[in-house]
Amino acid sequence: MARELGVGIIGCGNISTTYFSLAPLFKGLKVLACTDLNMNAAELRAGEYGVKAQTIEDLLANDELDIIVNLTIPDVHYAVSKRILEAGKHVYSEKPLVLSLEQGEDLRRIASGKGLSVGCAPDTFLGGVHQLARAFIDKGGIGRITSGTCHVMSPGMEMWHPNPDFFFLPGGGPILDLGPYYIANLINLIGPVRRVAALTSMASETRTITSQPRAGEVIPVKTPTNIHALLEFANGATITLSASWDVWSHRHANMELYGTEGSLYVPDPNFFGGVVEASGRNKDIAPLAAWDHPFGRNNQDSPQGPRANYRTAGLADMAVAILEGRDARCSLDRALHGVDVMTAILRSGEAGEFETLTTTCTQPAALGIEEALALLK
Repeated sequence: MARELGVGIIGCGNISTTYFSLAPLFKGLKVLACTDLNMNAAELRAGEYGVKAQTIEDLLANDELDIIVNLTIPDVHYAVSKRILEAGKHVYSEKPLVLSLEQGEDLRRIASGKGLSVGCAPDTFLGGVHQLARAFIDKGGIGRITSGTCHVMSPGMEMWHPNPDFFFLPGGGPILDLGPYYIANLINLIGPVRRVAALTSMASETRTITSQPRAGEVIPVKTPTNIHALLEFANGATITLSASWDVWSHRHANMELYGTEGSLYVPDPNFFGGVVEASGRNKDIAPLAAWDHPFGRNNQDSPQGPRANYRTAGLADMAVAILEGRDARCSLDRALHGVDVMTAILRSGEAGEFETLTTTCTQPAALGIEEALALLK
């Protein structure tokens, strides 16, 4: 590879530590600067990670930076990404990319006119277990996928996040916050979606924060917190997706896919690791033979034990794609199709009707062991 691209970060909240700490694992990029509306937060991160803290204006004008990572809240993703593109920089955004197709198409127009790239998280579908599932499907391990179920349900975010307000406002909610992990992995495993239908609701019009430092504060709920959707894929498969912050406990698996020759049990798409299981027509469920995928190796400790965490892999793949002139796996087309799916689900919940999507995309290229190793230093 000829060189690496300079990276700046806008938004120095909780998620920024992941990008700062994991970016050094990868080829093709080097984080050099950061900014935030709260310059104290930017200076704190800059001191922690040995980068430069700059004002937003100075960061956008920094000639050392090729890609700027947008880690702001979802409601301003579009405005910030647009400003980055207008400054002549590539954009990699946290999910969701934008909150409407119109916003996404405007970003596409600007990027195309300037010869720039736009990418978007999540990149967890690049994890070792999800790529193992992809390889098993691609070789016909369960035949043709016909149906499946996905569940991501919990009591909510106000129990751990210090400032959970935005999770419960338009642009938040479980389908736009957690749905991207599931939809991105379904696109990875099955392909694009054709149409959706959904029922949506909320258990309460307010939430009481129980996390510090704002414990006891009551915040409004302005977006559905309980979504049950049906997704029809272009290949004919039908998948149910339940996303809720109104569930105290449940026994549903994260993701199950059913095919003409068997079933596949995929771990939580919010993470890179786990165990993939499958059965054939004999109904015997067993783990797939493990493979030593680089993005499935445990590299962090967590309260639940060792885990694999390679967030920033999508950013690294985008940087290499720019340098090599190829398609990035976390591309604008796939991110925008995910936005189409999620916003159509919310519209269907309001209208009580099927919503046919207006976008499509290709499956991302599989990321095998050799391809993943090529991204790591």
